[in-house]
Amino acid sequence: MTDELKTYELVVIGGGPAGISGATAASSLGKTVALVDDHLEIGGAGVNTGTVPSKTLRETALALSGLKSRNLYGVDLSLRREVTVPDFLGHQEHVKDAFHTSLTQRLEGFHATIYHGTCTFLDAHTVQINFCSEVREKNPAAPDGQIRLRAEKILIATGSAPVHPDVFRFGDGAIYDSDTILKLVRIPKRLAVVGAGVIGAEYGCTFRALGAEVHVVDGREVLLPFLDAEISRALAGALQRSGIVFHWKENVQKCTRLESGVVRLELSSGAVLTADAVLVAAGRQSNTANLGLEKAGVQRGERGIIPVNEHYQTNIENIYAAGDVVGFPALASTSAEQARRAVRHALGLGASAISPLLPNGIYTIPEVSMVGETEESLKEKGVAYLVGRASYQDNARGRIIGDQDGFLKLLFRQGDLKLIGVHIMGELATEVVHIGLLAMMCEASANLFVDICLNVPTLGTLYKAATLNALQNIPPSVQASRRDAGRGRTGSRDKGDPRSNRRSVEG
Repeated sequence: MTDELKTYELVVIGGGPAGISGATAASSLGKTVALVDDHLEIGGAGVNTGTVPSKTLRETALALSGLKSRNLYGVDLSLRREVTVPDFLGHQEHVKDAFHTSLTQRLEGFHATIYHGTCTFLDAHTVQINFCSEVREKNPAAPDGQIRLRAEKILIATGSAPVHPDVFRFGDGAIYDSDTILKLVRIPKRLAVVGAGVIGAEYGCTFRALGAEVHVVDGREVLLPFLDAEISRALAGALQRSGIVFHWKENVQKCTRLESGVVRLELSSGAVLTADAVLVAAGRQSNTANLGLEKAGVQRGERGIIPVNEHYQTNIENIYAAGDVVGFPALASTSAEQARRAVRHALGLGASAISPLLPNGIYTIPEVSMVGETEESLKEKGVAYLVGRASYQDNARGRIIGDQDGFLKLLFRQGDLKLIGVHIMGELATEVVHIGLLAMMCEASANLFVDICLNVPTLGTLYKAATLNALQNIPPSVQASRRDAGRGRTGSRDKGDPRSNRRSVEG
């Protein structure tokens, strides 16, 4: 089939969140679309090794460990037996299978053609596919050999893969990355996690919830430094109280697997750490090395990242890239939005703006989520702001679920009380953040949360409590100027001033 050439209006390389979003966006507009993926099961890291599996494992760990039933009087659901691999991995396999079926049906429903195989560029408009042998093993009627596809526009969405530092010997049964950790043969009693980034922190919490002794090694001295510093400190404290041991300002100099099967890690300080298994979470690199980008003239940067403009267009006019291949933030949610915008621009439908407010969700135990400014970014910009906090322990729903560490932190611009930052640590943080996100998208001020009526008991009422807390912190001089401005406009207190409602709300 080497000489066969098929023509499409759009070819998408990669079947992860970005690729699927781009393919369905174009197909829904009546365009002919081909999607190429080198795995038998589409979904990319988002479904197969990353977002969905890791979060499913987290939920399984919470359920098996009894942490979700904490502080229920007279109930003890602690693990009283060794957790087996089927206990731990069974549910996430079912979830993955369901997603594979759903995504395939979605693409087929939009009449996108799916090719399973590796893909390389022949020129800026043509790619060659080598069909995946796994497909023929499952379906002997499936095509074999090669085929060429030609398209007016091409979207690269091949995702990323874990970085493998030379010091570690991967594949020996004890050294894992964030992909292969899902293939472990037993739950380790002692796990060393190298790298305290999002992946390392999330998996460290999951294994700790199942009773493993967890040690985290990182060359920095701050956990997830992109977070608001107060949230970062609170999360580090919560993880330490759960039993996770951090080895800050340390790097692994040597990794040796002993005859007993135990892994010995020699750290930069001279300290020695032993573990049954090691998870290396040392970052990721874009999957672009084998695409033959040089034949299309597409540039690559550090760690294989493809530089793009604001429309996710590469240096070659008809070739676009989205998702992990373009670097930060490399989230499933943002990747899908990037691809949607790229396809709309490629098809001449205008630059559909991607939201400037991108929420970040971290599935540690407890969860953390944020959107917008941090205290540190506001100080750097010289913006005057107000802080409002509300604790889960002072919230009826928070008390019911037994979350002792959780809290919501809101940042308001002092001049007009616009909400400009939302930060949450606690159960369901990645859901609760969306209330603040919607408010920020609408450029809402503190008025919204003072006036709004929310169900009780819910974690949503944290927003009202945190807002009222922030209003108590308005400097007297600002309060006076706002009162004077209000009298000047209305002859009385400005009805739009959220403080005008505080008496009834607090009462």
